[in-house]
Amino acid sequence: MTVKVITDSLGDIPSAVAEELGITVIPINVIFGTEVFRDGVDLTTEQFYHKLMHSRIFPATTIPPLNTYIELFNKAAKETDEILVITISSKLSNTYEASLQTVEVMERKCRVEVIDSQWVAMAQGLIVISAAKAAQAGASLDEVVDITHRNIPRVGFRMVFDTLEYLKRGGRIGKAQTFVGSMLKLHPILGIRDGEVYPFARERSRAKAIDYLYNFATSFSHIEEMAVEDATTPDEADRLVERLSTQFPKEHIYRSKVSPVIGAHVGPHVLGVAVLGDK
Repeated sequence: MTVKVITDSLGDIPSAVAEELGITVIPINVIFGTEVFRDGVDLTTEQFYHKLMHSRIFPATTIPPLNTYIELFNKAAKETDEILVITISSKLSNTYEASLQTVEVMERKCRVEVIDSQWVAMAQGLIVISAAKAAQAGASLDEVVDITHRNIPRVGFRMVFDTLEYLKRGGRIGKAQTFVGSMLKLHPILGIRDGEVYPFARERSRAKAIDYLYNFATSFSHIEEMAVEDATTPDEADRLVERLSTQFPKEHIYRSKVSPVIGAHVGPHVLGVAVLGDK
């Protein structure tokens, strides 16, 4: 039986891609006051960013109740006897711990492996996509687990911000705290290091920051997968894809949207690029 791959919505995998590869996505919750929305289910990205920019209420995020995990895991167990769960970095969310708890109380018992991707957004997404492709090609659970572990250190991710206020408010700013207070007219470029948000560079203009993304993505000597994602600037993201297509086939560059739950922490004007490959 084919290995079933499960992940959380923080991987920003386009819904069409998840459906095509049979990936089960656990929707994380975003909260505006007393209103609770399931990421990608009750609230579209467009609706979310409109609320984010116009609401006086700062959104919060939380994982769904354990029953949601149990229901989805049990459903997957009806279709296979081998499941791989790949989560957002455990230093950024407790979805990893929730997944481990779920395995212990599943009604339908089967072999389940849970892996902390140590990443977020499409950096996590590319790892999940690679695992799902291997599973779809007939790889065993042990083989898919091995591929996943080998891919985790092969991912690179950078994201351009115009403000760090959302990360600061959401408590996910990590070592990027060093940039706070010195960001006047500067555009910070952040990524992930050792599972945490990490500051990599600052540029004087948005154009130079996007040049940084291009140079970062094309610095890989071998590229297997690539993704470009935006929150509210699709034209900007599409132009970056066009530039990158001179180095990597355009039809193999995933175009993704920064999901509402991540958007609650990064704000509406972020632009990111993720690469799976070798330096």
